[in-house]
Amino acid sequence: MNRKNIRSGRCAIVLLLVMGVIYVWPAWADEGQPAIKVLVVYHSLTGNTERMAEAVVEGAKSVVGTDVVLNRVGLITADELFSADAIIVGSPVYWSNMSGEVKTFFDNWQFKFGVYPEFKMKNKVGAAFATGGQGSSGKEVTMLTILAAMLGNQMIVVGGGGAFGASATTEGDSPGIDNKELADAQALGRRVAEVASIVKRGSIK
Repeated sequence: MNRKNIRSGRCAIVLLLVMGVIYVWPAWADEGQPAIKVLVVYHSLTGNTERMAEAVVEGAKSVVGTDVVLNRVGLITADELFSADAIIVGSPVYWSNMSGEVKTFFDNWQFKFGVYPEFKMKNKVGAAFATGGQGSSGKEVTMLTILAAMLGNQMIVVGGGGAFGASATTEGDSPGIDNKELADAQALGRRVAEVASIVKRGSIK
């Protein structure tokens, strides 16, 4: 074997080794990193908001190293709330706003869980999703009021699946939850998990 062939062989081996490192990087790069905890909470009577919540969970779980808890707003415990790195809240539209159950959930942050004056939710990532019967029923207002409650607690709010979060129109020409709306919900969950990972892992360096 001449020198040219030897050099070519060595180059090929080096290239394969580099490609192997690049290929396995995602598998070992996250080893030892803390898990990201995402809490998805919702209120639902018809099942539409619940279906969106399940899709949000699917999206969040698609991000490696993410643990997700799904629960109804009235069943949340202090441990679930405070141990989460990110909270995604979903509500149906009632009179162009969040439902009373979701509003009570936010009120309980103080009355039941005592978040103030320490701002115990500070720097957690927050996001919203909503379902409404008609195309112009108040879904954006509902998501904005959810985000406003989070901002008042010094949380870091993000969008995804839409400008203010994921939403679904459940009546008229689009009954129930269609595949596009489910995909938007998944995108929201995925983005929140990704941002929470950046925030948490950046803060512990």
